[in-house]
Amino acid sequence: MKTRLKNIHRLALATGFAALATAVLPVAGASAQSVPAEWFKVCTPQGDNRICNTQYTMIADTRQLITAVNLIDVSGKVNQKVFQAVVPTGRVIPGGVQVQVDTNPAVTLNYSVCFPDRCIAEVELSEAMITSMKRGNTMKVTSTNFQRQPNPINVTLQGFTGAYDGPPREQPELEQRQQQLNEALQSQAEARRKRFEDAQNQALGSEAAPQ
Repeated sequence: MKTRLKNIHRLALATGFAALATAVLPVAGASAQSVPAEWFKVCTPQGDNRICNTQYTMIADTRQLITAVNLIDVSGKVNQKVFQAVVPTGRVIPGGVQVQVDTNPAVTLNYSVCFPDRCIAEVELSEAMITSMKRGNTMKVTSTNFQRQPNPINVTLQGFTGAYDGPPREQPELEQRQQQLNEALQSQAEARRKRFEDAQNQALGSEAAPQ
């Protein structure tokens, strides 16, 4: 199975599916707010194969990665499916990533590769996992940080079935989504800057007030 996963991983890297669509950096802290996300599917030809990725990516308003989930389906000369969880760096590698849908037993994903800004854990995607995701409400993705503390992230499964079974997004839709994401990030960055300035002004006002 490891050989099959490596082959799929190489195909995914070739199409850019293993990389996030938005340039993100590893999460530095838990204070950042997440930008609204959704499930969607993209497909692309790669040689004799067609690779589809049904994905959900959570990004903080600081453009930092929180977590991402990829369901990669390779069809054609190669027919394989793989489930990926993408998490920030600074993880404890031997423990892998645990993925749990609602109260179902957790599935362990072993890390396959780490980049400077993220680590990818994966496992062969089973029909049982797909079915549980279609029937479920929430998926909990848990990695262990360098302080050996579990870092659970809840991923909604609302919209998953429609994305997985439905048609892939076309390029104009992807570009529109990217524009909306950029606008949301800019808006939240401005709100964060204003809160910081207001706090500074309030602190300066308190210092200047007569005793």
